[in-house]
Amino acid sequence: MTQDVEMTEPQAAPLAAAASSNSASSATASSALQHLKEIAALIGNGAYAKEVRRIVRAVRLTMLLRRKLRAPAVAAFLTFALPPGSEAQSRLSSYLPKEDEHEMDVDMATSAGQVPFKNSLPELEIYCYLLVVIFLIDQKRYNEAKACSSASIARLKNMNRRTVDVLASRLYFYYSYSYELTNSLAEIRGPLLALHRMATLRRDELGQETLLNLLLRNYLHYNLYDQAEKLRSKAPRFEAHSNQQFCRYLFYLGKIRTIQLEYTDAKESLLQAARKAPAGAWGFRIQCNKWAVIVRLLLGEIPEKTVFMQKGMKKALTPYFELTNAVRIGDLELFRTVAEKFAGTFSSDRTNNLIVRLRHNVIRTGLRNISISYSRVSLSDIARKLRLDSDNPVADAESIVAKAIRDGAIDATIDHANGWMVSKETGDVYSTNEPQIAFNSRIAFCLNMHNDAVRALRFPPNSHKEKESAEKRRERQQQEQELAKHIEEDDDDEF
Repeated sequence: MTQDVEMTEPQAAPLAAAASSNSASSATASSALQHLKEIAALIGNGAYAKEVRRIVRAVRLTMLLRRKLRAPAVAAFLTFALPPGSEAQSRLSSYLPKEDEHEMDVDMATSAGQVPFKNSLPELEIYCYLLVVIFLIDQKRYNEAKACSSASIARLKNMNRRTVDVLASRLYFYYSYSYELTNSLAEIRGPLLALHRMATLRRDELGQETLLNLLLRNYLHYNLYDQAEKLRSKAPRFEAHSNQQFCRYLFYLGKIRTIQLEYTDAKESLLQAARKAPAGAWGFRIQCNKWAVIVRLLLGEIPEKTVFMQKGMKKALTPYFELTNAVRIGDLELFRTVAEKFAGTFSSDRTNNLIVRLRHNVIRTGLRNISISYSRVSLSDIARKLRLDSDNPVADAESIVAKAIRDGAIDATIDHANGWMVSKETGDVYSTNEPQIAFNSRIAFCLNMHNDAVRALRFPPNSHKEKESAEKRRERQQQEQELAKHIEEDDDDEF
């Protein structure tokens, strides 16, 4: 008897484990389904009350829930939210994998006590499209996600409701993202331009922001910087509605300005994008810092060490830290070594062309260090210290020194007869305009920050439309009359 028990225990263990896993998965599915129904109720209330903030909250809750999404819960929610037998339900259900019998029973049990929506709202239908697209992308079924997002865009063109704009902007993003994951971004450039024109005509400012950023990303993906700048300069501009979209716009603007050699504007845009980005957007902030480091090096600045030691970014910024060190020292050989060592990283970041431009800055930095260290040095020694590997290094060194003197990088003269570079004595920096320029830039930065903070203040709605009472009106008129009398008396006294 005891022997039979001992033989059945090993067989019962896998069954118990399977039962426990099934119960855990069913509990997760039921909780996710319950959350989705609460989100649907929130969208319904926002649509009926025409309150966009509720739909924004629903989208935010969905992003928090996306890791718990499973096919049975999504399928059960589609049955709950969409009319049975409708085109949207049949189409969206076809993208989902077939359910297991046990999971189907669980979903039927959890949804038995819920009453589905009698009249399907357009907002709820678009939300179902968004939910399925997000689920397919998370499951790495990119071709199905591309087809589903294309169907959702075709459905969106027939809707012109302000309560749909928030959901539509999210769908635009995942529409482009699904095509980017399948390496077919060029196919949707025309549709994105048509959608941007439609959003402009409908005064959908959030949609315009999102679509403009998607178009800029599309152009920059294929290195079409001139077309991106033409679109950006001619697109309508207005006050930003989404901080995330504004950060992306600043990042793309910084990249365009960098390629166009407008390094000062590029630096300002990239640093502003890095500051305004959410704390959890590590990848975006790392990309902003990478490009900002390159731009600052091209401007002749050396970034602080704290830039490379930020939490969560140290490993990703290590190649740029070593590159900065080579530029700071002015060692051309070390610069070549770093460029070859991290060529793969620079190629994936698309900063190879910018690093090629840095070679001239490395030479100029090394020349500046030589001019500070020596009052007189021969051109042959300059070529040797800079490690110029050309056929005629002395002639190259002479042309480099002459160009640096003309640009004001060094304060020196060339003795052509003896082949020397004679450095002039360095004066007091406080006798120049450099401190004034530095203070002016800091003051301008503080004033801009103050203006942004004032613009971000929230005021009570319709405070400027409140009617003035009769007593307040009499007081205001009396004050105006007294002020006018005082002004007249002052004018008489002056004459």
